[in-house]
Amino acid sequence: MEYILNPWPWYVSGLLIATVLLLLLYFGKTFGMSSNLRTFCSIGGAGKYADFFKFDWRSQKWNLTVVLGAVIGGFIAVQFLSNGAPIELNPKTVEDLQNLGFQNAGESILPPEIYSWENVLTLKGMLILLIGGLLVGFGTRYAGGCTSGHAITGLSNLQLPSLIAVVGFFIGGLVMTHFILPLIF
Repeated sequence: MEYILNPWPWYVSGLLIATVLLLLLYFGKTFGMSSNLRTFCSIGGAGKYADFFKFDWRSQKWNLTVVLGAVIGGFIAVQFLSNGAPIELNPKTVEDLQNLGFQNAGESILPPEIYSWENVLTLKGMLILLIGGLLVGFGTRYAGGCTSGHAITGLSNLQLPSLIAVVGFFIGGLVMTHFILPLIF
């Protein structure tokens, strides 16, 4: 049980990811979370308003089980398979975050300085969620997929567009971390 409660080594997680990808490749499927948003919108009737959502969503039911599994698996992992230890962050990262006002950096997955109800329900919190959500949604659609789809499936299939997208994701993360986040906080 001690082995399950602690972070797994990269070679165990990597082997599990590779096994899943080989199975998906064998069955002619691809992995990605953002495609499920299109499926959910199609199920909800968005095809009446935009042609993008007019497709046979029933052919994507298998991918909806991935979302369900991620939600259930995440809940089980946090509630029952977590040892409660703080997240191990680089001391320099903790120092930088504390300089930005994040007092308990690494103590929780979701920092209360952003995700507590008292901070979410402020004008600044609402703007961060709204603008961030729009940028993520636009970026996902513009890039033709999300980080999991491109970085896991696309790179595994040696797709050049996925490599370009992943490089863009990393550049965007660096710009956000070093330039935009200090402006916001």
